[in-house]
Amino acid sequence: MLDATVIIVGGGPAGSSCAWKLQENGIECLILDKQKFPRTKLCAGWITPEVIEDLKMDIHDYPYSLTKFNRFHIHLPHKEMTLNVRQYAIRRYEFDNWLIRRAGIKVVTHDVREIRKDGDEYVIDDRYRCHYLVGAGGTYCPVYRSFYKYSNPRPQKSLVTTLEEEFPYDYQDVDCHLWFLQHKLPGYSWYVPKTDGYLNVGIGGFLYKLKSNNDTIVKQWRLFIDELKRLSLVTDHHFHERGYNYYIQHPTDIVQNDRLFLIGDSAGLATKDMGEGIGPAIRSGILAANAIISGKSLSLRSVKKYSFPKYPTLLKLLLAYLFKVKK
Repeated sequence: MLDATVIIVGGGPAGSSCAWKLQENGIECLILDKQKFPRTKLCAGWITPEVIEDLKMDIHDYPYSLTKFNRFHIHLPHKEMTLNVRQYAIRRYEFDNWLIRRAGIKVVTHDVREIRKDGDEYVIDDRYRCHYLVGAGGTYCPVYRSFYKYSNPRPQKSLVTTLEEEFPYDYQDVDCHLWFLQHKLPGYSWYVPKTDGYLNVGIGGFLYKLKSNNDTIVKQWRLFIDELKRLSLVTDHHFHERGYNYYIQHPTDIVQNDRLFLIGDSAGLATKDMGEGIGPAIRSGILAANAIISGKSLSLRSVKKYSFPKYPTLLKLLLAYLFKVKK
């Protein structure tokens, strides 16, 4: 049986950031992930200046593609606007692999099936043993499933469903476009051009609202593709979209139980306005590592709740529709 002080289930931004911080402080850890890196990961893939600061990342030394955006084009029903921003687009295939390699720890390809507590330790599939266990395996993380499913039930009103594709494309428009509330979509769609000729397009919305409107994400995807064609943003591509689900932040989160921790999408930390997951994942991973290092309880108060707090008019419009708050 392989023993480690800390085992992290999931090698995405949350898990690798946690491992990076633990490794910096001389704490032995191991990552288990069901996929081998580098691996394809569905994600619009933008990162903020806060992410760069949290990672102590020098963008000039980043060895892969990094696309800077100074503005977003926002499309609303009967209205268009431009937001001045400072954001960067990455390809998760490259970014996640870079984070793993930078952490400099052992990564084992293993699909976790069973986790049990054995005294003061945790045993995974009778093959791995640890003193601390960190769940960073995304929405369907086995750590959440084994220990948090009943104590921390996720509200279904926080569940977002998506469809997207990233593909090589000779795009002509180099700006990022976002569509909100089009065709009564309870969410938004995106067009994100990336360096080296890749384009990411996708759509996401609250599943419960889609169902209550007798709608589906597939129907909304078709309408979105028609819009991309109408605007001549994507005109000659046969789509092979794929989907995934995640949870936005909600007030009933329990993220630590003894020496068990939940971080990233395992804890449902995507921002409430944009469903942004990379920043909250990285911040939560670092905070979990600090909690292990210090012996203090994990607090996620510093994980941001909104991606665009400086744009109250846009936020109020979106939240009024999505959450039925007063305008």
